[in-house]
Amino acid sequence: MSSYAPVIALFAIGVAVFAGALLVNRLLRPTHSTPDKLTTYECGVDPVGEGWAQSQVRYYVFTYLYVVFAVDAVFLFPWATVFARPGYGMTTLVEMFVFLGVIALGIVYAWRKRVLTWT
Repeated sequence: MSSYAPVIALFAIGVAVFAGALLVNRLLRPTHSTPDKLTTYECGVDPVGEGWAQSQVRYYVFTYLYVVFAVDAVFLFPWATVFARPGYGMTTLVEMFVFLGVIALGIVYAWRKRVLTWT
């Protein structure tokens, strides 16, 4: 149980720092509200109409595809640095081609479902 003491201490310090930051924020922030401060802010333009707007799902699909490629890049860079080390060559090469194959299957699936068209 003594090996968990540093983890518990760091967790307690983290919670204390977080709670302290929230407390300091509450003590130092201005509390005087004016009607201008309570209005909705939309990039410097006064809000017009209702606050309800529908978004097309294709924008979310592009976002998910971007996340997939970003994760792919995050895995490719460390792989490229480890690939040249002795004993890692063939194993890491096979693992990366399996990973890239799964990514490619996802892209082919999105392309076949016509998700990648903008119109």
